[in-house]
Amino acid sequence: MISDAIETTQCQQKDPVDLFHSGHFVKVCAPMVRYSKLAFRTLVRKYSCDLCYTPMIIAADFVRSVKARDSEFTTSKGDRPLIVQFAANEAQVLADAARIVCPFADGIDLNCGCPQRWAMAEGYGACLINKPELVQDMVRHVRNQVENPRFSVSIKIRIHDDLKRTVDLCRKAEATGVSWITVHGRNVEERHQPVHYDAIKIIKQNMSIPVVANGDVKTLKDAENIHHMTGTDGVMVARGLLANPAMFAGYEETPLKCIQDWVDIALEHGTPFTCFHHHLMYMMERITSKQEKRVFNVLSSTSAVLDYLNDHYGV
Repeated sequence: MISDAIETTQCQQKDPVDLFHSGHFVKVCAPMVRYSKLAFRTLVRKYSCDLCYTPMIIAADFVRSVKARDSEFTTSKGDRPLIVQFAANEAQVLADAARIVCPFADGIDLNCGCPQRWAMAEGYGACLINKPELVQDMVRHVRNQVENPRFSVSIKIRIHDDLKRTVDLCRKAEATGVSWITVHGRNVEERHQPVHYDAIKIIKQNMSIPVVANGDVKTLKDAENIHHMTGTDGVMVARGLLANPAMFAGYEETPLKCIQDWVDIALEHGTPFTCFHHHLMYMMERITSKQEKRVFNVLSSTSAVLDYLNDHYGV
């Protein structure tokens, strides 16, 4: 569903690559299944987030089904710059999906990093890091078929155990016209192990396009340290922003003003209760006691949540 002012949105299109030449590192909200939807993107943009991604969308379903398009992709005039992330394994399908979203977004990103078994079994996500020629073909198709030259095409990857293979993949992607590359500094098997920032640094040193670092960023200080440590042009955050959507603005924990903003934005967007409630659980994790969590986390209606926030926090 694309909301009002579509024409205005089309006229205002800026080149997202320009963000990487702004003189400071780019603060990026990661693609998060169920969570990086329009309402949450609206919230983090209020707190110094420069660039937002949609949740990962299966390109084949998106192209085939109007219903999938309406449920998976919602945007608005203020929701820019915006990158739509797709899972794809066929070049023409990705190009078709890119052409559909082109008037309403600033670029697309190909997911080459999702390590979940179902995705890899379908030929999506992290298995693509072992298919550099297919990645090149997909990027080339989008580049050739999307008429807007300012529309970005990026990829998000995980790393190989043998880093030479990752550098080779990135060089091939760069040669085909990728706008930037986001590197999650873990291999396909790793989940909570330490992030290999040294690997991200080596990849950055081998690229002339922008590189974005991703993995285990919990505070603005973390983001600054990773930027300095790796030399990357941007830092992408997932769970850190779920826990504290005001993180990029320098807040150590979620301020009450941010909770108030979430309530206002979520109600305005008609956010489903489960999503509304889950976001609040994440945001309030660090500022509530075990006892409070036991009560808050089992509330089962919007009105109960609003009453609780009003009674306990004056929100």
